[in-house]
Amino acid sequence: MATKPFNGVIKLDIRDSKADWEPFLPPKAPKDAPNVLIILYDDTGQAAWQPYGGRVNMPTLQKLADNGLTYTQWHTTALCSPTRSCFLTGRNHHLNGMSCITEGANGFPGWSGRLPHDVMSIGYMLQENGYSTFWLGKEHNVPEQDICGGGVRSEWPLQQGFDRFYGFLGGETNNWYPDLTEDNHFIDQPYSPEEGYHLSKDLADQALQMIRDQKASNPSKPWFMWFCPGANHAPHHTPKEYADRYAGKFDDGYDAYRKWVVPRMIEKGMLPADTKLEDFNFMPESQANPGDYVRPWEELNDKEKKLFSRMAEVYAGMSEYADEQVGRIIEYLEHSGQLENTIVMYCADNGASGEGGPNGSVNENKFFNNYPDELEENMKYLDVLGGPETYNHYPTGWAAAFSAPYKMFKRYSEYAGGTACPMIISWPKGIKARGEVRNQYHHAVDLVPTILECIGIEMPDTFRGVKQRPLSGVSMKYSFEKDGPTKKKRQYYAMLGTRGMWMDGWKAAAIHAPLTGKGHFDKDEWELYHVDKDRSESINLAKEHPDKLKALIDAWFEEADANNVLPLDDRTAAELLGMERPTTEGPRQRYVYYPGTAPVPEGVAANVRGRSYKIIADVELTAESEGVIFAHGSRFGGHALFIKDRKLHYVYNFLGIKPEQKFISKPLGVGKHTLGMEFIREKAGEYGESHGKTTLYVNEEPVASGDMKTQFGKFTLAGDGLCIGRDSGDAVSEDYRTPGEFKSGRIWGVGVTVEKEQYLDLEKLAAAAMAVD
Repeated sequence: MATKPFNGVIKLDIRDSKADWEPFLPPKAPKDAPNVLIILYDDTGQAAWQPYGGRVNMPTLQKLADNGLTYTQWHTTALCSPTRSCFLTGRNHHLNGMSCITEGANGFPGWSGRLPHDVMSIGYMLQENGYSTFWLGKEHNVPEQDICGGGVRSEWPLQQGFDRFYGFLGGETNNWYPDLTEDNHFIDQPYSPEEGYHLSKDLADQALQMIRDQKASNPSKPWFMWFCPGANHAPHHTPKEYADRYAGKFDDGYDAYRKWVVPRMIEKGMLPADTKLEDFNFMPESQANPGDYVRPWEELNDKEKKLFSRMAEVYAGMSEYADEQVGRIIEYLEHSGQLENTIVMYCADNGASGEGGPNGSVNENKFFNNYPDELEENMKYLDVLGGPETYNHYPTGWAAAFSAPYKMFKRYSEYAGGTACPMIISWPKGIKARGEVRNQYHHAVDLVPTILECIGIEMPDTFRGVKQRPLSGVSMKYSFEKDGPTKKKRQYYAMLGTRGMWMDGWKAAAIHAPLTGKGHFDKDEWELYHVDKDRSESINLAKEHPDKLKALIDAWFEEADANNVLPLDDRTAAELLGMERPTTEGPRQRYVYYPGTAPVPEGVAANVRGRSYKIIADVELTAESEGVIFAHGSRFGGHALFIKDRKLHYVYNFLGIKPEQKFISKPLGVGKHTLGMEFIREKAGEYGESHGKTTLYVNEEPVASGDMKTQFGKFTLAGDGLCIGRDSGDAVSEDYRTPGEFKSGRIWGVGVTVEKEQYLDLEKLAAAAMAVD
C-alpha cells in the first residue's frame, strides 16, 4: 500500500508547524466491507456430505447451503499443500513453489516449497486494507526443517500476513494430542482428552475468542478467518457417540454406497441425469499404482467388512463433530449480528484420501514402518476405534466411494476424483439466491479474486518493492447472480506425474498414476472428455475429436511453461522424499538437550532409526525424585528414560505393540548420577526393524540388559517431539501419565549419540511422509 505524502508544515518551533496525520494512519477497510470466513476441510469428496446427497450429516453446512449456493464443479490441485497455497495467494500452485507437499520440495522454481516474493498472500492483501486476519488449524505450507523452535519462520502464518495463528504447522496431527503452535511459538494443549479435549472443539473455542477480542476493541473493523480443522484427514478421531450415530449405515459397503449416492446426487441437481460410474480399478495394469487398489467388497470376510464399516462410521462421526464445532461459530455470528455481512466459504482441499491402502489401518504407524497390521490385532480395537487408543485410516474403497462419481481420489489430478470437491458459499447481504445450485467451473485459485471483488479492493502491483505476479484465477462473484456459462476459460492440472487440462468445458487427461516411478511422460496416452456433459469422465472422445485433444494438450504445455510446472516427477515416495535437501543444520552424531525447552520435532531431532545409539543424562536425585528424563514419541511408538519408584526405567515402545520393552534398575541413591542406555544394532528383521542388545547404565555400571528391536520409521507421523524433563502429548509408556514432569531433583543435560551409518529402506520410510498430506 502506497504511503501518502506528508502535507504538513515543519518549522523549528512546533508552534509554527502544522501536523498532518494522514501518512501515519493505519489503513481502513472500505465502508461496509464484509467479514470472510473460509472453512477448509481435508480429504473430502462431494459424495460424502449431506448437501450433495451423501450419508454424512452436516447440519451447519446444510444450513449454509439452504441460505446460499452449492457449487458442483469446484476443483482443487488434488493435494493439500499445493491447494492451500492457491487459497493463500490466488496463484497456481507451481507459481507458489508448491508443486507437491512441502516435504517434497526440490531445487526448481515450481518446487521450492517456499513462497516467492512476487506472490504476496491474501493475509497481506487484507492487512494492507484494514482487515484483522486470523488462521486456525492446519497450515502445511512450512518446510519440514522450519517446523522447530530455531528454524526459519519466513513461511509461518504471522510472517505471511496473519495477525493470529492457532493450530498445527504440519500435514496432520493427533486430534486428541495435537502438536500445537500459537502465533510464533509451540504450546501444550490446554487440557486432556479425559477432560473433554478434542482439537476441533479447541479450534472453535480459539476462533470465537479471536473474534470476540477483536470486536471488543474494534467493532467496526472487518476480519478474515481461515478455519482448517484436522477433519477429515487421518487419523480419524472423534468422540465415540458421534461415530455411533452412524452404526450400521455403511454395512452395505463402498461399492453399494457409490451406486446409492450417485442417483441422489443427480436428484439434487449435482450431476447430469445420465452420469455413469466407472469401475473402481479401471486403470491399465501397466500404469496403476498397486497401493491404490480397491478390494471388492464381496471378497472381504465378515470381520473385514465389520472393521471397514466401522472405519467409515468413525470418519463420518469425525466430519459431523467438526461441523458441529463450526456451527458454534456460525451461531455466534448470527447472534452477534455479524453473519448477515459475512462471506462464508465451506469447502475441502482435495478428494478423499487413499493413503489407507487396500486394507486401512488401526495404527497407521505400523503401515508406515512396513510392519504387518493384522486383522485379529485390529479387531481388538473395534470398540475404541477413533479414540485416543487408535491412529486410524479407512481403506481405499471408501476413498473411491466418497469421491463418487468421479474416478480415483486424492493425488490424482488428471481425474476429478482428486480435484472435484464440495464448495458452498453463503453471504446473506451479498447473495440473494437461497438454496440454489451453481454449475460454473471453478478452481481454488479463484477464491482470492472473488474475495477481493466482494470487498472492492485490488491487489497491489508491487509489495515491499517487488513487482507482483498477476492473479491466476478469476472472480466467482458473477456466479452469485445466476447459474450459467463459466467465465473461466482454462485450468491446468499437474500433481506427482499426473496431469490434465480443462478448457471451455472439455478435459484432456494423461493416463499416469502418481508415485510409480514409471516416467516416460512423452509416451503417455491422453484421453478426452466433454466434462460439461460427462462429469464422471467415463466416455473417452479422443478418437472422435483428435483436433480438440491436440489443442488441449498444446494448451497444457503453454500453461506448464507459464507456471513453472516442469519438470514432471512421478518418482516413488522414497525417491521424492528421501533426496538430500539443504538444511540450516546438517546431520550430526551428537546431540545435547536441556530441560525447559519445547518439544523438538522429529524432523530435526536426534535420529536413532536404523542405528546404534546412546542416551546419557547427568542428573541430581533426591529420595523423592521421579518423572521423565527423556521421551520421544507416543503410545503408537517411541522411547523414554524415566524414574519411577526410585528406579531408572528405559522403555522402548515398538509401534504400540504390547508388551512394552522394558529395562529397569535397582533403587537409586540420592546425589549426582550419570544415567543412560545403549543400543547396539546387530541386524535387520523381516520387516526392516532393527534387532540388537540394550544395556541400562547407572554411573557407567551396567544394571540391566537384553534383546530389543527398534522401528525403522518415525515414531509418530506428527507431533510428540523429543522432550527433556517431561513428555508432551501422548505418553510413550503405560508406566506414567503425561506430562510426567521430572520432580524433586535436577536434570543438568541429556546427550544422545547416534552411529553415523544408518540402515534404512528409504522406500518404506517415505511412505509415511507422503501420507501426512
